[in-house]
Amino acid sequence: MSQIEPNNNEKLLSSNDFIVSKTDIHGKMIYGNEIFIKISGYKESELLGKPHSLLRHPDMPRLIFSLLWERIKSRDEIFAYIKNLCKDGSYYWVFANVTATLDKNGGIRDFHSVRRKPCAAAMSVIPNLYDQLLVAEKKDGLEVSQRVLKEILDEKGVDYDEFILSLQQ
Repeated sequence: MSQIEPNNNEKLLSSNDFIVSKTDIHGKMIYGNEIFIKISGYKESELLGKPHSLLRHPDMPRLIFSLLWERIKSRDEIFAYIKNLCKDGSYYWVFANVTATLDKNGGIRDFHSVRRKPCAAAMSVIPNLYDQLLVAEKKDGLEVSQRVLKEILDEKGVDYDEFILSLQQ
């Protein structure tokens, strides 16, 4: 697929919308519910078997995905705000909960993500935070972006989870 050119058209989820998807252990999509497929602008056949990173918006700091993969590979859940890129270049924000699905022996079978509309309070904070992290990454790399996030969290006296969850209340 060719490179998608992002535009400023935002698609909004309703408060009743829940996006659900699953990926295999390598991050390739194996399931997407109807609303996920619809909002992405792709056909189901264009999504299944493709890396979930197909939807990664260039405004997203790599650090967030680094945290996500670190957590879910350790069998821990993570909550995160994600800006996704649609096939037509538009975008949508989600509040995501991502977990590993375990097989009967405790091994990771796949990854499951449930996403919903982020609240206004989060959207007044997250885009600016991500801009700061992205600037640090582009200038000095992932480690500096990680340090910037740690400094912000330390200043607030919270850890990542407390901060993220407090914004969605």
